[in-house]
Amino acid sequence: MLSTREAPVVAAATEKQGKRLLISGRDATTLNHLKALSQGLPNIQVSTRLVSNGHTDPLYGLEQMPDFLLLRVSHLWREELAALLQHPLKERPPLLVCGPLDEREGMRLAMQAGARDFLPEPVAAEELQAAIGRMLMEANAEQGIGGKLVAVMNAKGGSGASMLACNLAHQLAARGGRTLLLDLDLQFGSVAHCLDVVPTHSHVDVLKQVDSLDSIALRGYCNHFSPTLHVLGGRTGELCLTQDVHLDQLEKLLRLARGTYDWVVVDLPRQIDHLTGVTLEQADRIYVVLQQSLSHLKDGTRLTRILRDDLNVQSNRIQVVVNRYNKASPVSLKDVADALRCTSLQAVPNDYAVVSESQNTGVPLELHAPRSGVTLALRELTQSLIGIEVAEKSLFKRTFNRLFGG
Repeated sequence: MLSTREAPVVAAATEKQGKRLLISGRDATTLNHLKALSQGLPNIQVSTRLVSNGHTDPLYGLEQMPDFLLLRVSHLWREELAALLQHPLKERPPLLVCGPLDEREGMRLAMQAGARDFLPEPVAAEELQAAIGRMLMEANAEQGIGGKLVAVMNAKGGSGASMLACNLAHQLAARGGRTLLLDLDLQFGSVAHCLDVVPTHSHVDVLKQVDSLDSIALRGYCNHFSPTLHVLGGRTGELCLTQDVHLDQLEKLLRLARGTYDWVVVDLPRQIDHLTGVTLEQADRIYVVLQQSLSHLKDGTRLTRILRDDLNVQSNRIQVVVNRYNKASPVSLKDVADALRCTSLQAVPNDYAVVSESQNTGVPLELHAPRSGVTLALRELTQSLIGIEVAEKSLFKRTFNRLFGG
């Protein structure tokens, strides 16, 4: 009889329901080995199925189909793949294949059965986890679910939105998961310079081809600052007008990006148009960046009013960041909070020299000056965004009080 052995669910999946991966085959030792290799991925529930009777169909008799199938073929690989082909296309889960397979005929049958990839034996953990991760991201992209969208926007030009977006994305990539930093300032974007990457493709290239792209292609178009931080912006000298980009293109890009990455951080230009509007409406969190002056206060008040009244953004999705904070300024944090009708503010202290050096060298603050007050403030902001609770008074708060007497 067919036996199904449930593997222990990975720790991340016990907290949040994840996708179901079924590993099926005719060799118990190999199944247990593959199960162990695949459990390094979050949000994946892994189970194994030992096919020990005359059946060759890895999906035979299942009450509930898995989200993904890893088939370890045996010497009966022709019969096993042919059995999968008997299932209607829509009922076949995304498939990975490994095991002793004839190179020509076996590959052809595997592709016909819908295999996304073939993993030669001995299977390496990093190759298996990468293949499963690709299927997971593709599934999320197709469903329009996945990562959080964070928008960063200046209330007044030069307030520091690009600095915040770059460093927030870098810290999220280090602490929160795979992150895409998307520069939607089509004419004067600077995030590529701030992270010292030279775009080989631009956001315009991606937007024009977004209908034919999947998660793998999107990652290929991006610059990789690190394995978990990808950057997509414009090329130097390339002129793009807002009207050159269609709204449906951006909506598809944002949907694909959220299905591919855990976090999508968008650096927005200081304007309200069809591109910024759809991004702001869909954002899970919007950071409005300003400084302590009456002109910043005036523009910040106007921008937050537009967000609330014209774009119907809920107040709890708006976070005001006071950059280059100075306690001695005539415009206090209370003045900002009262004018913009916000209950909480994030203050980033003024350290012009450190920030300027970081941007000029293209090295994020977390790497350039990990102990500076600015870095500690941004770390605190990142922790609050990803929901990390700090049990005791944080190092940033102690440092901030010591430096500024707050």
